[in-house]
Amino acid sequence: MCNDYRLEVDIASIAEDFENLQIKIKMPEGAPNVPAREDIKITDIAPILRSVEGERGIGELVNRRWSWPGPRGKPVYNFRSEGRAFSSHRCLILADGFYEFTDPADPKQKRLDKWLFTMRDHPWFCIAGIWRESAAGEAFTMLTMDAGPDVAPYHHRQIIPLTRDQWADWLDPTVPTNEVLRWLPPGSLPVTQVYGAPPAQGGLVR
Repeated sequence: MCNDYRLEVDIASIAEDFENLQIKIKMPEGAPNVPAREDIKITDIAPILRSVEGERGIGELVNRRWSWPGPRGKPVYNFRSEGRAFSSHRCLILADGFYEFTDPADPKQKRLDKWLFTMRDHPWFCIAGIWRESAAGEAFTMLTMDAGPDVAPYHHRQIIPLTRDQWADWLDPTVPTNEVLRWLPPGSLPVTQVYGAPPAQGGLVR
């Protein structure tokens, strides 16, 4: 399950792409600081575009914590989408890649193999998420589903990258969840191996 992702695209490019899709961005806390990061990990602060209740095609760009504390204190960084409507508090998580970890191909290697998934044809993309108030303040989590054809060889579950024509629909909570959250066509998520991977970090998947 994804516990590490990447964002190295500058905020100006992100804002321009949203404008081209006629998604209006509000920055209620000012322009967020979005430094290029190869690894965004659980509990890190990262940018999201959250929905504005009652307004389609508008989102608020803010920095928030990835994961909220679960009942026993473990971070909820992934959240199952099946059977849930998500009629409020939707958000788009900005990324240009995400990682999965597998047992090492070399049995002598103690560290897990690390794999980077990117979006074919686009330099960056959005991951479907939700946000909520928590004991740690406002925080977001990534939604998950059974793995599609690109991710299944590496993990039985996956987060949900969205194509650009899905972004406005996910920000609109009146659009049913099952009309937005679905697998991408095979070959949409090219994968490359990253060496020197640390072991996957523990946490709570809901």
